[in-house]
Amino acid sequence: MTEYDRTRVREFFTERAVGWDARFPDDGPVYDAAVAELGLLPGNSVLDAGCGTGRALPALRAAVGREGTVLGFDLTPAMLEVAVLAGRHRGALLAVADALRLPLRGGVLDAVFAAGLVTHLSDPVAGLRELARVVRPGGRLALFHPVGRAALAARRGHALSPDDPRAEPNLRPLLLAAGWRLTSYVDEDDRYLALSVRV
Repeated sequence: MTEYDRTRVREFFTERAVGWDARFPDDGPVYDAAVAELGLLPGNSVLDAGCGTGRALPALRAAVGREGTVLGFDLTPAMLEVAVLAGRHRGALLAVADALRLPLRGGVLDAVFAAGLVTHLSDPVAGLRELARVVRPGGRLALFHPVGRAALAARRGHALSPDDPRAEPNLRPLLLAAGWRLTSYVDEDDRYLALSVRV
C-alpha cells in the first residue's frame, strides 16, 4: 500500500468514524455468528485486522476466554477512538497498524478475523500473505462483511464487478497465492463469509 493509499483510507474512515456504528445498528448478531464460525478455542490468540470501531472484539474475547489474546489493529486512529469510547477495548489490545506491515512475529496467532478489509488493500495478495505470515500453519482466517456483495453493490447504487476480489472465482486463487486454502464460502444478502486455513 502506497502512502497515498494509506492517506486515502485514513481520510475516508476518519470522516465517518463518529457516526459509523449508528449507520449499521443491527449488525451485532451477524458479527457474533461469523466469529462463532471461525472456530476459536479458549486460550487462542486472534487478530481483528482492520477492526474499525471494534464491533467484533467482544465476540472474539468471549470465544478465546480470559486466557486468550485478542488484538485489534486498524489504520485509522479515529476508528480506534470510537472503539474505546464504546468500551470495546476492554479485553483487547488496540493498535494503529497497517495490514500490509503487521507489528507481529511470524506464526504467533491462531486466527485472523477481517471485516471489510480486502477491498481496502491496494495489493490483496500482499495483504493476505501478511496475514498468513503471522498465523501458525493450520490457523484460520475469516473474511467477513455483514451484507453480501450484491446487497452492498445495490446499497451503493452500482452493479457487481467481475473484478471484485471477494468473488469466489477471484478470491480462491488470491488466497492460495498468499498461503491460504479456502474451506467455506457464503455470499448471501445478509452476510459474506469466506473461511480459510493456513497451509
